[in-house]
Amino acid sequence: MSYRFLEDVAIADVAYEVEAASLSDLFAEAAEALLKVQIENLESIRRKERRVIDFSGGEPETLLHQFLQELVFWKDSEQLLFLPESVDVKQLEGRWRFHAVVSGEPLDPERHSQGADVKAVTWHRFSVTRTPQGWRATIVLDI
Repeated sequence: MSYRFLEDVAIADVAYEVEAASLSDLFAEAAEALLKVQIENLESIRRKERRVIDFSGGEPETLLHQFLQELVFWKDSEQLLFLPESVDVKQLEGRWRFHAVVSGEPLDPERHSQGADVKAVTWHRFSVTRTPQGWRATIVLDI
């Protein structure tokens, strides 16, 4: 696990920081941490359904925000809990592109131990930065 929750950033929200060697790993870890806020026992999620997500344009910060917000949307609109299977973030010809395959299943209160209900990914203190070791993101969730 390469994410940690930040206790002193937001009072009524949940904040976390993710570090990874690659931008693709950063996105995958950020998605897992988002779901960990909502479901305490991630191992209970069965990979029954798959979705493909593609975005292009913008900076990595914008793409990560879109990706996480998409996961929140599916949880709210269809009660679907998704974990990343594969994530690819790269810059081609000066343009950032994001491609992911996520899988999961509908929320089952009998098997999924629920945590906080994430309503949105906020822009408050949201950042994606390159570090000497790779990449770092700071994310605040509205709960």
